[in-house]
Amino acid sequence: MNLKTFTLTLASTRPIHGSASHLRGFFATKFNEYTLLHQHNADKFNYSYPLVQYKMIDNAPMVIGINDGAEVLKQVYDKYDEIKFGDEVYEIVERGICIQNQEFGLSEKIYSYEFATPWLALNQENYMKYYGLKDGGERLDFLRKTLTGNLLSMSKSLDYQVLDKIKCDLQVNIRKRRLKDVNVMTFIGRFQANFIIPDYLGVGKSVSRGFGAVIMKKDN
Repeated sequence: MNLKTFTLTLASTRPIHGSASHLRGFFATKFNEYTLLHQHNADKFNYSYPLVQYKMIDNAPMVIGINDGAEVLKQVYDKYDEIKFGDEVYEIVERGICIQNQEFGLSEKIYSYEFATPWLALNQENYMKYYGLKDGGERLDFLRKTLTGNLLSMSKSLDYQVLDKIKCDLQVNIRKRRLKDVNVMTFIGRFQANFIIPDYLGVGKSVSRGFGAVIMKKDN
């Protein structure tokens, strides 16, 4: 299937220091009437795959809208002259816009991807299961199944029916970090799958906050 994507990049008069959560907070506060920008509806959080995702790529803010999210982003992308991250205010002097129809889904070919931002693969329950596995092969197999599950849930939210088996492998390293004052385990590295994913779309948990953004490698 094809996904319609609207990719927005922002540049200021000086380097922008902040996180994808800061970027998400700015848009959610500025344009609170658009639920797709923050995924809260009547004080309830929508846990389906986010149709608007926020990234910081090489310290440059990036927002990606998918399908309905692309339409929302098209309406608000130029309705501000500055962004505020905490106490810091950045004047926006340049907006990069890219609107595309991009292929998504199963493929006969195997593609290789790199995580442009850390992959948040495990929730608290799976974190304990993963730590309970002593064998490296078992841990790798656990992560393969987790990645497959990520792609299946992503597909379901995007109304794409997976009609064949997803095959994947991965080569990742652990990176521990803090998220909302909690220690979490993330992974960096690359993976291969018989699946086409548009660049910078997120895989895994907390993708609206920038985790799990992928880039297709050109050496497939």
